[in-house]
This record gives sequence, C-alpha cells and structure tokens, in this order.
Amino acid sequence: MEIELKLQIAEDDVEKIASSGLFGSDPDTLELKATYFDTPERQLRANGFSLRIRRENDQLVQTLKGTSRKAAGLFARPEWERVVPSETLVIDSQTPLAMLLGHDADSLTPVFRMSVKRRRWQFVDGEDAVECALDVGEILASERRSPIHEMEMESKRGDLAVLFRLARQLDELAPVRLSVNSKAERGYLFLEAQAESFKAESVELVPEMSAQSAFQAIITACLRHYRLNEALLLDTRNPAALHQARVALRRLRAALTIFKALYADDDAELIRRDLKWLAGLLGEGRDLDVLIKRNEAEALRERLQTARDEAYDRIITALNGKRVRMMMIDLVEWTSMGPWLTNEDTHEQRTKPAPIFAAQPLKKFRKKVKKGGGKLDQLEEAERHEVRKDAKKLRYAAEFFAGLYTDKRQRRRHGKFVAALEALQDQLGALNDLAAAPDLIQHLGLSDDPDAQALAGGTKKKKLIAAASEAHGDFADAKRFWE
Repeated sequence: MEIELKLQIAEDDVEKIASSGLFGSDPDTLELKATYFDTPERQLRANGFSLRIRRENDQLVQTLKGTSRKAAGLFARPEWERVVPSETLVIDSQTPLAMLLGHDADSLTPVFRMSVKRRRWQFVDGEDAVECALDVGEILASERRSPIHEMEMESKRGDLAVLFRLARQLDELAPVRLSVNSKAERGYLFLEAQAESFKAESVELVPEMSAQSAFQAIITACLRHYRLNEALLLDTRNPAALHQARVALRRLRAALTIFKALYADDDAELIRRDLKWLAGLLGEGRDLDVLIKRNEAEALRERLQTARDEAYDRIITALNGKRVRMMMIDLVEWTSMGPWLTNEDTHEQRTKPAPIFAAQPLKKFRKKVKKGGGKLDQLEEAERHEVRKDAKKLRYAAEFFAGLYTDKRQRRRHGKFVAALEALQDQLGALNDLAAAPDLIQHLGLSDDPDAQALAGGTKKKKLIAAASEAHGDFADAKRFWE
C-alpha cells in the first residue's frame, strides 16, 4: 500500500526546490519512460486501475495500480509490481489484471506515454522516513504534449504528519498546491477535450462503513471536486469552473455541518471559517455572472463586465495566495489524522454504522424543509433564504449518502426524492437571485440606472413563489429513501 502526498509546483520553481537542501543528501536521478495500457473501452480506468510498463534507467517494471480517482492530495493506493523482460505485458494470476478483464485482457493496447526525469531523496528524521521525488517531464499522446512539474512524498515509515510538515516547508521555498490527480488520470484527461468544469462525482460509500470513514470519503470527494475546478478557473477564468468550485465549497461546508457530531476541536472551526470566507469571495464573481447572463441592455453590459473582471482579479489573487494553498493542505491533514479521530467524547458517533448515522441528518433536514417551506408565499425573504439553505444541505446529504442505500426500492425512492428536492432548490435559488439583485446593483453604484433596476425583476416574484410552492408540495410527497 502506497501512501503519498502529491504537490504541484511551477516550472520556474523546480530548481529552487531541488537545490534547497531541504531533503538532506544528494538525490538519485532516474530517467523514467512509461507506456500506459487500457482496452479500447477504457475498462481499467472505469474500474479504478492504471496499468503501465516503465523503464527505470535500465530496468523494465510492469505496475498495476489502484488509481484512487476519488483521492485528493493524500493517496493510499494498492499496487502490484514486477520486473518484466520486455515492453510486452505479462498477464497471469500474480495480479488482479486477468480477473478484472477476463478475455478482454487480450485487447490491451498503449493509450498514452510519459517521460519524466525524477530526482529522488531519502529523507529521514528520527523514526520517520519519506521518499521525496521531484518529477519534471511530459505526457505524450499522438502529437500533443502536456508538462509535468510535481513533488511526490511517500511515507516509508513513521508518522504521516511529516508529509504535511515537509509540504509547509516547501511552500516557504516556493508556492506549492495540492494535487488531486495521479499521473495516470492526468494522462486520461489529456486524451479528452478540455472540460469547462467538473461536476461532483458520486461518493464511494458502502453500507458496512462507519460514520467516520464515510465522513472522510465525503470530504475527500468534495476537496477533489474543488481542486479540479480551481485549476481550470486559474487557467481559463471560466464562469462554469468558478460555479463548480463554489458548489464544491458549499458541499464541503455542508458535510462539516452534517457530521458535526463527529468532531469538536478548534482546528475544525478554523477550517470552517476559512471555507466560508473563500465561498463568499467566489460568490462575488458568481453573482455578477448571474447578473450578466440576465442582462439584455447593451448600455449596461460593459459596466457589468468591468465589475466582473475586477471580481475575478480578486479571486485569482486569493487563489494564488498562501491562505488558500495551505487551507487545502490543512484540510487533508485534519481529515486524515486530526485530533477528532481520537476524541473519546465523539467515539460513539464516529463508530456508528454509516447508514444509522446518515438517517439522523436526513430526517432532521427533511423536517426543517417540510415545515419551514409549508407557506412560502407568507414568508419574508430571510425566512425563504433559510429554507433554501436547509434544502441545499438536505440535497447534499442525500447525494453523499446514496451509496448506503442499495436495494431497488431504496434506489428508486432516492432518485425521486433527489429530483423533487432539486426542483425545489432551483426555484428557491431563482428567488434568492432575485432578492440579492437590488443589493448587488446598489453595491455597483447602479441604483439610478433603469436597465439595472429591471434586472431586479420584481414582476417575476409571484410566479417564482407559486412555482416554489408547487415544488415544495412535490417534495413533501416524496417518500423517504432511508427508511
């Protein structure tokens, strides 16, 4: 089992890190050239594995590795290695390869290649030992190339905390950013057209899990969702990437609320505070994107676009700052080895079977949404906003816990429940956008502009409330999938 922390670094900072002396002795240098294999239908990738033959200087090594597609930063991956005589795959009973693919193993073919120069240090500090590998190279597919500049730190023995201590020391030398993709996954993504954004993936939960393990899996999936979109946002400033990065933060914050019974420490409160700040910052850009999309007045377009560009500048500056970079590393460390994992006061909640624990927040938030939204037309804006927030938490909880409810009746009920909740959330979201527009217009100094005032869309409010009330009725009728 391989346990490592992966960090992205800028090309210009590679030599600064390599020559820092942080890792002690001079490094070994390896020239690594790898060919990755899969079937035409990408069956290995679909099953969460990668397969390569890599030349390590003068030796050929075949490796089948669990790709940890839902991992974020700290990778714990099973792998099977063997020395092979040539670049022809060896398929036998020594690895799960034959079992995974059956007769389809005969159709394995190269899908992409990588070429990497690796400098490798053996860092030892008392009882702790870490292999630190600085990789510079490229992914190659057809005529296309994508650069690689990253640091991998693999724990060989001792306390995993040393990985995070080294990450912070590295960041003092040059900015480092949490990586959530294995090289194999980067290769697969490179084969595809660049996405505008990445939507949340399903969380890999099973009924046999404890509440603690479910919480860790959910936080990891949310963090991965965020980092995939943050990287796109930094590269492209695409509104879809910003929206999904913000959704990922909302899901993270919801998960921390849903599982609050599992932890009680100051580190968690600091994380919650930082996530709230970052979500608010991204929200400024998202609000302007929504306003621009609704705007039809040519005279107003330029002023809104200027405000949007300024908001995005502030966001990009923050994302490149140390506070955000370290926030993500702090979250991985807290999730994987924080003090909450050994707190006797929360032991009973942490060790509950995940399905039993999940029923608690699902029941709680369903009750709040059903009761709070019963008379939407009579509520004040602030009260409708609270219903919307509870509906959002309920929806995220329903999505997080989907894997815990596996029989046909539960899956059928789950689909209908989430669909009804999504429809309600859409209507409440539209009402919230409408309610937020006047304050945003005032903040932009456009209160006297008739085109800007038209964006407040007061005439649509009654229709939206009626639609939300109807959606709430459908939600209230949806059967609970967790019972």
